[in-house]
Amino acid sequence: MANVLILCAHRPKRSPSQRYRFEQYLPFLEENGFKFKFSYLLSEKDDATFYSSRNFLAKVFILIRSVFIRLKDSFQFKKYDIIFIQREASFLGTSYFEKKAFRSGAYVIFDFDDSIWLADTSPGNKKWEWIKRPEKFFNNVANAHCVIAGNPYLAEKARPYNKNVVVIPTTVNSEWHVPKTEHRNKKLITIGWSGSISTIKHFELLVPVLLKIQEKYKNKLKFKVIGDKYYSHPNLNVEAIEWKENTEVSELNSLDIGLMPLPDNEWANGKCGLKGLSYMACGVPVVMSAVGVNKEIIQNGKNGFLVSSDEEWIHVLSALIENAELRLEIGNKGRETVVKDYCVKAHQHSYLENFKNAKSPR
Repeated sequence: MANVLILCAHRPKRSPSQRYRFEQYLPFLEENGFKFKFSYLLSEKDDATFYSSRNFLAKVFILIRSVFIRLKDSFQFKKYDIIFIQREASFLGTSYFEKKAFRSGAYVIFDFDDSIWLADTSPGNKKWEWIKRPEKFFNNVANAHCVIAGNPYLAEKARPYNKNVVVIPTTVNSEWHVPKTEHRNKKLITIGWSGSISTIKHFELLVPVLLKIQEKYKNKLKFKVIGDKYYSHPNLNVEAIEWKENTEVSELNSLDIGLMPLPDNEWANGKCGLKGLSYMACGVPVVMSAVGVNKEIIQNGKNGFLVSSDEEWIHVLSALIENAELRLEIGNKGRETVVKDYCVKAHQHSYLENFKNAKSPR
């Protein structure tokens, strides 16, 4: 039995990045001889504080406590066969703990799924950006025996600093995310977006388009935001709900159309298409910005739609709103794509292979 220490920011089942990058593989890895222990920095109580724009002193306390958590971990590094680091070991702009892990004798696996070498803090934490020093990413990559990247673009950024870089795409569990069309509203078309407080800014990019769609179709549709229960807009008929594990699939299945708007920039090029994949797994037709890995996942007009302008958004959304058969056809093809290329079963052996490599001499 190989002992694995997971260094991450959030408790299990809290963060989409953690859930879809590695947590859903843990049962399979445990069946194959690996034992896991989580060490995370934020408790459930911390969430409301950490992502708000207030509570300065409470945030300072959380940051100080996080350092002590990692210091305590560092004294235990030698007890583990593998140390798995998701995105970063510390909130601070230092690679100290990654270096300690690398020098401990444990096999270090570094996993990431975003352009984390760029500054992209949540709105409530902009004033803290100077602490993060995101360029530490390159040191973190160098201080690992294996790097797992979420898409080829991310892998190319890591390869100059580490020769052992593999691509394992962000995946969904196609046996959990299943189509359930009975959850869809028979009277109103529901156009939805799934995300978090830190990514709601991407939904807001599309609000001008959605207002035009709302005016065009008036009482025929509504909008839904999953993940930021506090979101509201004075002119948009939008329902905002929090993300919950036990309701995630039913909420996704309540959508008739799924949205994934993104800006066309370096940060967006690092995204791994998770929102789109989660819609597709549930048979929900998806409309995505034509950036980054989205262009690899989607065959435009076959298993989803890629758009690059407000006019294209309006055209595609109108076509889907007006044609139930098109929604069904695109949704079914999207589901097929996920089952074939982007589900847990399609990549679980790749994860296992990289963990087994830790037993090799190094």
